[in-house]
Amino acid sequence: MAFLETHVFSQALEVAVTVNVLLPEPSQGIGLEGAKAQEPPRVMYLLHGYSDAQSIWMRRTSVERYCAKYNLAVIMPAVNHSYYANELQGERYWDYVSQELHRMMHSMFRLSQAPGTELVAGLSMGGYGAMKLALTYPERFAAAASFSGAVDAEALLRKREPRPTMRRAFGTAKAFHGSENDLFHLMEENAQAPHKPRLFVACGTEDFLFGHHKKFVPALEKNGWDVTHEETPGFGHEWAYWDAQLAAFLPFALGD
Repeated sequence: MAFLETHVFSQALEVAVTVNVLLPEPSQGIGLEGAKAQEPPRVMYLLHGYSDAQSIWMRRTSVERYCAKYNLAVIMPAVNHSYYANELQGERYWDYVSQELHRMMHSMFRLSQAPGTELVAGLSMGGYGAMKLALTYPERFAAAASFSGAVDAEALLRKREPRPTMRRAFGTAKAFHGSENDLFHLMEENAQAPHKPRLFVACGTEDFLFGHHKKFVPALEKNGWDVTHEETPGFGHEWAYWDAQLAAFLPFALGD
């Protein structure tokens, strides 16, 4: 696949940003199968976690090898510690990720415009962001994945000493509850959407966010979302797990 590091200006953030992009190639060289399709590639947004940035998926997973056989473009943005939100005291990262990034990438690259075909996946904070995109704009996505997702952000806000970055992004737990950032509110609000993506939610049983997973999955099922879930014994919050789950998500979303 072709790997590009793009530097572009974001109007939502009023600053230049970096976006890493993988684009399909018909020929990959020895040992790697290339995509054969001629139509514009579908898009997958791949979202990083709290301590990372746009380069992390390329550095710590085999994302290029996993995606090479598919006619798929992979978009990897950076959002700092924003929790994929329009921060109450900060920047408009949600506007950037949910709207501007889509327009920006489609203006720069030849990508599929077919509705309901995009994919989104993320780990930890990015798992929250992926679910927020899918539950807010279900008509855009065919499938979405959360790996060890921080999907119960309200629980994190209710800690005795939540991270200052969470306060900056969301305010108080009371302000967060029932807001556009609350995944449990979003899954209820859009439960009757005419098109809903298939959801893939995975977490290791030793992960400190496993409690989020156990609360999130039954709530999705109760609200009629098509969710496939994995609870994997022995794994914590770790890259070996996220790499394996990314490899599992692609055939789930795209077929073999």
